[in-house]
Amino acid sequence: MHKSIQGVFRNGKVELLEPAPTQEDSRVLVTFVSEESEVDLQQRGISPAQAQELQSKLKPMNEDWNRPEMDVYDQL
Repeated sequence: MHKSIQGVFRNGKVELLEPAPTQEDSRVLVTFVSEESEVDLQQRGISPAQAQELQSKLKPMNEDWNRPEMDVYDQL
């Protein structure tokens, strides 16, 4: 099972913001998330026009995707 929870990297250690979902000595994968609000499109190989087109195509899914009842899929 995979479960993502948020944490903070502070003083050389990762501090979890909620209880860990498994027993001690479990394997983990840590991904550092940038605090930047803008995405570097060039680094991702996409132009501003392509990003805008993609955003407009995905916009109709946004409301459904963010409904509370969709949280059940986070556990799959």
